[in-house]
Amino acid sequence: MLITGADLAAPALALLDDYEVVFAGKAPSPDDIVALCRRHDPVAIIVRYGKVGAAAMDAAPSLRVISKHGSGTDTIDKAAAAARGIQVVAAAGANAAAVAEHAMALLLACAKSVAVLNERMHAGHWDKATHKSMELEGRTVGLVGLGAIGLRVARMADAMGMRVLAFDPYAKDVPPFVQRVELDAIWRESDVISLHCPLTADNAGLLSAATLAACKPGVIVVNTARGGLIDEPALLAAIRSGQVAGAGLDSFAEEPMTPAHPFHGEPRITLSPHVAGVTADAYVKMGVGAARNALAVLHG
Repeated sequence: MLITGADLAAPALALLDDYEVVFAGKAPSPDDIVALCRRHDPVAIIVRYGKVGAAAMDAAPSLRVISKHGSGTDTIDKAAAAARGIQVVAAAGANAAAVAEHAMALLLACAKSVAVLNERMHAGHWDKATHKSMELEGRTVGLVGLGAIGLRVARMADAMGMRVLAFDPYAKDVPPFVQRVELDAIWRESDVISLHCPLTADNAGLLSAATLAACKPGVIVVNTARGGLIDEPALLAAIRSGQVAGAGLDSFAEEPMTPAHPFHGEPRITLSPHVAGVTADAYVKMGVGAARNALAVLHG
């Protein structure tokens, strides 16, 4: 079994005792993964980092399942897998608590200017007389995506006294405190927009110059989903114009973020390096979930 990472949680490895486990390292390239597939012909791949495409699948004729260490499967060529009879499974919900908490942390950091005030304080300033932050009670949060993560964020926002709007045509069992709306209402009515949907060909660049212009002036944007959902130059322009008051971002169009990225140095953009789902607890939950999902396919 191939793990496209440098490690796997011990409880997950214990489930795989009957298999030889090969690690690809902490940052495997697609070519690295192809080479390892050719060398070891795995029956299963657990995907932590890197992309698994058709070339890797063709290099592993025994491959039966590709299991994501987490919920997002956009780094796996699902069409190629389907064409080859390879199942793609994900540990959906395993990191939901971690990501939802991080989304709320980014929202609070933006609304309360946490990073900016911290930097100012360390530089010896005392901005009590001039600073005013945003109070979230009574404000409206618009959630795009109402899966396991979006639902947790909705519950947190409701507990804080926020009005909760959500767009998700596939959501079931929506709580009564969540108002389902179309996307145009999300843009028009939200004081905060938080993204919790997968990245697809249809929604790439969902937050664009046009949709950002349709938002309420001073909106806050939070993204703990996928970077490709946002047109980054359009967001930067909206930040600089004041149309967007702040952004809390954990994922980006290109990762890792390159030095001298346009977002660097923007005081109203709070950044984290795609670690929303990275906690000690989620590491175990995702590993065990990915291992169990792979074994479920292999054992029929």
